[in-house]
Amino acid sequence: MPDLLLDSTQQFILLGLLALWAGLLFGGFIFGKLNEERTRRMPTWTRMGSSFVLVVFAWVFLVFLRETDYRVMALAFAIGMTLGWIGDLFMAQLIPAKDYVLGGIGSFGVGHIAYIFGLLSASSTFGLNDAGVWWGTLVVWLFIAGILWYAIVYRGSEKTFLHKAALPYALLLASTTGFAMGLALQSPAFVLITIGAGLFLLSDLILATELFNGAKWAYIGDVVWLTYGPGQMLIVSGLLLYLLLG
Repeated sequence: MPDLLLDSTQQFILLGLLALWAGLLFGGFIFGKLNEERTRRMPTWTRMGSSFVLVVFAWVFLVFLRETDYRVMALAFAIGMTLGWIGDLFMAQLIPAKDYVLGGIGSFGVGHIAYIFGLLSASSTFGLNDAGVWWGTLVVWLFIAGILWYAIVYRGSEKTFLHKAALPYALLLASTTGFAMGLALQSPAFVLITIGAGLFLLSDLILATELFNGAKWAYIGDVVWLTYGPGQMLIVSGLLLYLLLG
């Protein structure tokens, strides 16, 4: 795969944004006050702020990569991250909606369609198109997501529209992980993106236990964000970190 070709100033700007993201996310957990339900320490503004910083990062990264072979993937990831932030606003009930969970699922779901498009564009651009690897990883992750959806969301539930809508959403998240892993098995440049997609899926499974099963164990809200936040970060910055760590 070709180099990202980022100069030192561009790397400094991008790493500065990641440092700001980390300060907001982890600082919110360290210095925040535990709520009455004992489910979260992170204030809303640090969670939403950390997510917005990743939106800025993704679009700045796109500007820096606009003349490279990564530009289509970077654009798709910037769109996906923006939709993820909108989903965060829905889930924090900062956007008026009749059903904030459905609004969040819709935004995240379309965002993952953008992520998948970006991964597919990378596959085509860089010739990482081993069909056996692609179908193998995709089927495995779709199977895992289906089983977990049934166990966590559907089994023993009231089987509302929201419960059913959670299935295609779970399959979308699993597809992102499967496609990313398909790329990672062909090029190490996509390993961190794959880890990020897996963390995103994990965070949603934890959130599902809260939304659909009424789980209220201590710090569950923070655990969701301490998996979701790094997951999003690794998706949008995985190529940069691979360049710097490689």
